[in-house]
Amino acid sequence: MPHLDFLLFGGLAALAGAIVQGSVGLGVGLVATPIVTMLYPSLMPGAILVIALVLPVATLAQEVRHAELRGLGWAFGGRLVGTPFGVWLVAAVPGRVLSVLIGLVVLAALAVTTWSREVPRNRGTLAAAGVISGTTGTASGIGGPPIALLYQRESGPRVRATLAVFFIAGALLSLTTLAAAGRLPVRQVVAGLALLPFVITGFLVAGPLRRYLDAGRLRTALLIVVGTSAVVLIVRNLV
Repeated sequence: MPHLDFLLFGGLAALAGAIVQGSVGLGVGLVATPIVTMLYPSLMPGAILVIALVLPVATLAQEVRHAELRGLGWAFGGRLVGTPFGVWLVAAVPGRVLSVLIGLVVLAALAVTTWSREVPRNRGTLAAAGVISGTTGTASGIGGPPIALLYQRESGPRVRATLAVFFIAGALLSLTTLAAAGRLPVRQVVAGLALLPFVITGFLVAGPLRRYLDAGRLRTALLIVVGTSAVVLIVRNLV
């Protein structure tokens, strides 16, 4: 059973992340990963991947009809390619260096999509985003930004439901690959399961926020979440 301090600090991080993801479409990994990595590095990335698998199920229970599945096949293909590379990074690259690299990749993607009038969503961009997502998601639990940035101009329900489908498949793939490589200790899975009550509570609390953001404010909120998480990840590991 996880220690009480983990349930307190990790639980609050998971609660905050679930509120963000429940309203924007991503965030539980972005918010919780830096905190859990800093305080409980031995529980990463498995603990975050477990909650990253469960939370999207709650989203789909409400908004599954809005999911855009046509292009996700190419993103899934990219994720298949990127996932083994993420497993290798976990084993080969020091945690701090890896976190800074992931933060820089996210910031670069954010800059490109923010300053461009419109980033095309086609086979090439979806596959490339999938590769990056598979790598960063498996290595750190943060795999949402590359895909989210491609869907940033869609409606709130479309963004959340589409990302939820991708997150479920991606988390399953990452967990399976880590387990097969011997990089998923049981204590990480148990820790993730212990955080689930906080995750479900956060999703329920996010209801009013979803309605507020869906009134034309979702894209701004999404970009803020992605950018802030990357900056925090970089600064924390450099300092």
